[in-house]
Amino acid sequence: MGRARVAAAVLVLATASGAVAGSGCTAAQLADALNSAIQDCSVPGQNRFVRDTLKDVYLWYKELPDPDPASFTTPEAYLEAVRYKALDKTFSFITGRAANDALTNDSQYVGFGFKSEIASASEIRVADVYAGGPAADAGLERGAGILEVNGRSAASLISTGETSSIFGPAQVGVSAHVLFRDRAGADHDVQMVKRTVTIPTVAVTTTIASGGRVVGYLLLENFVTPTSAALDAAFTQLEAAGANELILDVRYNGGGLVTVAQHLASLIGGSRTTGQLFIQLAFNDKHSSDNQNINFQTLPHALGLERLVVITTENSASASESMVNGLRPYIPVTVVGGTTYGKPVGQTVFNFCDKVLYAVTFAAKNARGQADFFNGIPADCAAPDDLDHALGDTREGSLAEALRYLRTGSCSASAAAAARAQSAPRPAGRGLIREDGSHPMFVAP
Repeated sequence: MGRARVAAAVLVLATASGAVAGSGCTAAQLADALNSAIQDCSVPGQNRFVRDTLKDVYLWYKELPDPDPASFTTPEAYLEAVRYKALDKTFSFITGRAANDALTNDSQYVGFGFKSEIASASEIRVADVYAGGPAADAGLERGAGILEVNGRSAASLISTGETSSIFGPAQVGVSAHVLFRDRAGADHDVQMVKRTVTIPTVAVTTTIASGGRVVGYLLLENFVTPTSAALDAAFTQLEAAGANELILDVRYNGGGLVTVAQHLASLIGGSRTTGQLFIQLAFNDKHSSDNQNINFQTLPHALGLERLVVITTENSASASESMVNGLRPYIPVTVVGGTTYGKPVGQTVFNFCDKVLYAVTFAAKNARGQADFFNGIPADCAAPDDLDHALGDTREGSLAEALRYLRTGSCSASAAAAARAQSAPRPAGRGLIREDGSHPMFVAP
C-alpha cells in the first residue's frame, strides 16, 4: 500500500474513531470508512477487487479463468467473463450500493410499483401491483394487458428485448406513457412518474374456511429486513384467527436474507422444529471452518404446523426455495404451481466503492445434506399462475389447487398429470419483468 493511501487510512481511522466516541458511530461504520479510504476505486482497482474476492471465497473458485482484470471496462464485465456459468446463472452479480441498501434495509426502490410478465410474443400482462405506488394510482391491476409504452407496441418491445429498458432508468421523476387494457376490457391511457416505492413484504394475510379447517394464506414478496416484523404481525393475526393450515405464496419471491428465512421457517415449524437444523451454510474448502448451522428458533405466535403448502413459479428462488428444502425433513411440504427457479446456493455481500458484489460463497444444505436442485424444485401439483384473478382470490388457479389439496390430500387429475410432465426439460417460461432490478438472493448473516 502506498504512503498516501496509508496516510488517508490513518486519517479516516482517527476521524472515524472520534465519531465513534463522540457521536454514536458504529464499529461497522468505522470499518466501512476505513475500507473506503484504502480502496482503489479506479476501474482496474475495482476489477482486481472482484478477482481477488472470487479467488478466495467463491464457491467454485477452482473453475475461475484468469483473464487480465485491466482488460475489462467495468467490474460487471469482468464478473460476467469469469463466473462459473455451468451453475452460476447470474447468482453472482454487482449492483449499486445505494439502491441495494434501500431494497434490503427498507424494501424500497425507485420505480412505478408493479411487476409484469411476457405472456406471449405479443402480450405483456401485469402480474403484481404494489399498493400506494404510481402504477396503483394510475389504475393498473393484476391481469391488465400493457398495449403500448411510450408509443411502442407490446409486440415491438418484446421482439427487440426492450420490455425493461423502455420504462427508463430508476430515477425519481422519470415518466412513461402507458396504454393498458384492464381485466374488464376497458382501455386506459395514463402517464406515470417514478418515485420511491415501498414493496409490501407481506402483501396479503388472510384466512379461508375450507374442509372444516382454518387455512391461513400469506403472499410473501421478499425476505428483507422489514419482513421479519411483518411476519410477526401476520402470524399473530393467523394465530388469533385459529389458523391450523398454511398456504405460503412465494410465486414472485426471489429471496433475500438467510436470517429472515430462518425466522419464517421457525414461525411455521414451532415447537416441532425448535433447535433443529434448518439450513447449513457450507463454504468452499478454503473456508470450511466458517460453515454455519442455521437452526430453527423459538418464536412467539409460531403455528407449529403439521404440513405446509407452498405456491411457486419459476420466479420463486433462493430463500423461497429454502422454505421447501429446509422444512421437508420435518413436515410434509407440498409444492403447488410450477417448478421453482433452481438456486440451492447463497451469497456473501462485499461492499466496494459505490457498489456491492454478491458472490456465491456457500451451498444451502438441509438437515439431510440436500442442496441439489439447480434445475428447480418441481411442483407436486402443477397449476397456472392465473392472471385473470387477484392474488388471494380463492378462484385463482394456484390457490384453488392448493385449497383442493388441503381438503382432499391429493392433486386434481389435471394438476397431477401436469406435474409429471415437469420431469422433462423445462421450456423457456414467461419472463417476469422485475422493475426493482432485484436478483435471486440468499444472503449469509
